Amino acid sequence: MTATPQKLAGEKLAGLSDFQRGGLRQQDFVAWTVETGELIRAGKFEQVDWIAVAEEIESLGRSDRRELKSRLEVLLQHLLKWQYQPSRQSKSWLRTIREQRYRLEDLLIDSPGLRAELENPESENILSMVFDRSRKAASEETNLPLHNFPENCPYTLQQILSPDFFPESNSSNS
Repeated sequence: MTATPQKLAGEKLAGLSDFQRGGLRQQDFVAWTVETGELIRAGKFEQVDWIAVAEEIESLGRSDRRELKSRLEVLLQHLLKWQYQPSRQSKSWLRTIREQRYRLEDLLIDSPGLRAELENPESENILSMVFDRSRKAASEETNLPLHNFPENCPYTLQQILSPDFFPESNSSNS
C-alpha cells in the first residue's frame, strides 16, 4: 500500500500538541494544511488552530489583491508605452498586453469581489495607485519625461480589460 501525502502528514502529526502543530505551520505548511483539513472534516474542531486558519484565509485575499495590482501595473505600463511610443510597438508588447488581460480575466472570474473593489468609487482606489507606478515605469522604460504621461489614468476599467482596446498613438512623443 502506497503512503499518500495525507497519510504521511497524519502520521507525522499524530500525538502533537496544539503548540507543536502551530510550529508545524511554520516548518511544513503543506503538512499543516492537510492535518487541519482532516481535523475539520473529522469534526475535531477543538484541535484546530482557528486563529491560524483565519490568518491563512486572510492571506489568500491579500495574495489575490497583490496579483491584481501587479498585473494591472504591467498592463497599464504597456498600454502607456503603446500610446506614447508608437514607433516601438512590437509583438512582445502586444503579447504582454494580451497575457495580462487573460490573467486578469481569470483572476476576476475566480475572485469576483476584486472586480467589486475595482469598481467601487468609495474604496481605496486601486487603479489610481497602480497607475501612478505604471506611468513612472513607462517613463523610465521609454526615456520620456514623466510629465509627458497623464497624471490620472486616461482609460476606463472596461477599456483596460477589453481585448480589443489599444489606445490611440500619441505620435508627438515617439
